[in-house]
Amino acid sequence: MARYENNLIVIGGGSAGLIAAYIAATVRARVTLIERGDMGGDCLNTGCVPSKTLLASARVAATMRDAGRYGIAPVSPDIDFAAVMSRVQEAVARIAPKDSMARYRSLGVDCVAGDARIVDPHHVAVGDRVLSTRSIVIATGARPALPPIPGLNEVEPLTSDNIWSLRTRPERLLVLGGGPIGCELAQAFARLGSRVTIVDLEHRLLPREDAEVGALVRASLTAEGVDVRLAHRASRFVPGANGAGELHADTGSGTAVIGFDRVLVAVGRRAVTEGIGLEALGITTTPAGTIAVDDYLRTSRANIFACGDCVGPYQFTHMASHQAWYAAVNALFGWARKFRVNYRIVPWTTYTDPEVARVGLSEEEALRSGRRFEVTRFGFDDHDRSIADGATEGFIKVLTEQGRDRILGVTIVGQHAGELLAEYVFAMTHGLGLKALMSTIHVYPTLAESAKLTAGAWRKAHAPEGVLRLAAWLHALRR
Repeated sequence: MARYENNLIVIGGGSAGLIAAYIAATVRARVTLIERGDMGGDCLNTGCVPSKTLLASARVAATMRDAGRYGIAPVSPDIDFAAVMSRVQEAVARIAPKDSMARYRSLGVDCVAGDARIVDPHHVAVGDRVLSTRSIVIATGARPALPPIPGLNEVEPLTSDNIWSLRTRPERLLVLGGGPIGCELAQAFARLGSRVTIVDLEHRLLPREDAEVGALVRASLTAEGVDVRLAHRASRFVPGANGAGELHADTGSGTAVIGFDRVLVAVGRRAVTEGIGLEALGITTTPAGTIAVDDYLRTSRANIFACGDCVGPYQFTHMASHQAWYAAVNALFGWARKFRVNYRIVPWTTYTDPEVARVGLSEEEALRSGRRFEVTRFGFDDHDRSIADGATEGFIKVLTEQGRDRILGVTIVGQHAGELLAEYVFAMTHGLGLKALMSTIHVYPTLAESAKLTAGAWRKAHAPEGVLRLAAWLHALRR
């Protein structure tokens, strides 16, 4: 074509699509954003915002029950579950204007509601309209995966998408899946009064983390009354009434029968790739079902890019935003300069209590890699602020290169672990080692001071003994 209506069309108004459209509008490109559902995508409507709002209410209930260790009479909370879930929706509604079509139109983005279908590499149809564009960014996200277990559909499974419509608390909640979503919601519902059972095929919770991390989280969940059933293979569901039923699971030595009033399926998410015309264009997908892209986030069509959960490999809101920058910039300016997407420093947090946060290599990953490394640990039971707060559970584990302070990975388990991780992410991103953290003044007493103390533990293990012996001799001589 001699002329296009748009420089860029973005398909999907979730975290990745919003950032891609925002970047295009900021550099004065003509951009159209197409969304068929609610703006804000999974993060705003069914993921980050509602789940963290629910966890906050659950944390209050847990604190009330646990008040005795603070010298305050414990209270058994009277939980109004419908009010808790209404609060969740209020939080979503309060944040929604930031992601709305009205706001993005004010930023210069042409927002269109409807189902998008890519007609050819330069045309996208929405209803009766066909829009032309030089480039396209696909950001269609992902949805909860439902495994092909007999009887599952008959028990009206809950997922992280539809659980927010509940207004009556399930007395018995079965959670299928021991990953981050399963563990977070299992703990939340247990704290809000449900009898919760987690069933997972794996032999530990949070299998992406080190074994000791999963064990600590399991101990915490068990202490709060969650029944954790690991190494259980779900074989079939026997439906009852109104979403209730039984799960039959193979334990390796027999069959376990677990009753429930509702079942929450949290076994992962699958990319949304159907219905937008990828097959007709010959755009390839991976064995995992995600859209195949190169290092510049280009699909097999040179002017069509993809980012966010529909691409992976990390299905996090912050990663979707990170990828969106590369997709948008390469789509708009790739003719002059292209940028390879950077996955070198990828942090994440699981918002259980205690939280689990990680960036870089875990200890098990480092061992498998065969590289030489050292481990420095600092326990919160030796940290003044944690002792004062009565939250001494957990630790910081830092992996460094053998004999050097260069950080290879950090795992934090404890209160506000996700917040504490930020300093390490900054250090790794900008090539700063533990010596730099140790030489930085941290306010006392704060949780953040634990970074300095951890660096101090590393320095103590690498004290220059020869220099110290010389110093001792000089001091003795001066005496």
